[in-house]
Amino acid sequence: MSDTFAAIQTLVRNGEIRIAEHGYDEMVEDGLHAREVLAGIGGAVTVEDYPTYPKGPCVLVLQQDRTGLPIHVVWGIPKGQMSPAVLVTPTGQIRHAGQPTL
Repeated sequence: MSDTFAAIQTLVRNGEIRIAEHGYDEMVEDGLHAREVLAGIGGAVTVEDYPTYPKGPCVLVLQQDRTGLPIHVVWGIPKGQMSPAVLVTPTGQIRHAGQPTL
């Protein structure tokens, strides 16, 4: 597990979370609920790690939705901050993250 993702999991456990506006839009499009995305973080695995991303460290992880189907989620921490964990982009479709935005 990456250091970035370990920090994000700790922030989520402590309730230090923000969902980006784009994240809400993606959840609605894919029929996902914030609770299931947050609940799935414990079993998530890191797919890609961007510890030096210009807008702040972030990771692409693979988790499961409430039915056990795979979802990709980009989580980040804003540059120069220690908190909150930002749910940037959850999606029920498997796709390459490219360069995430915080």
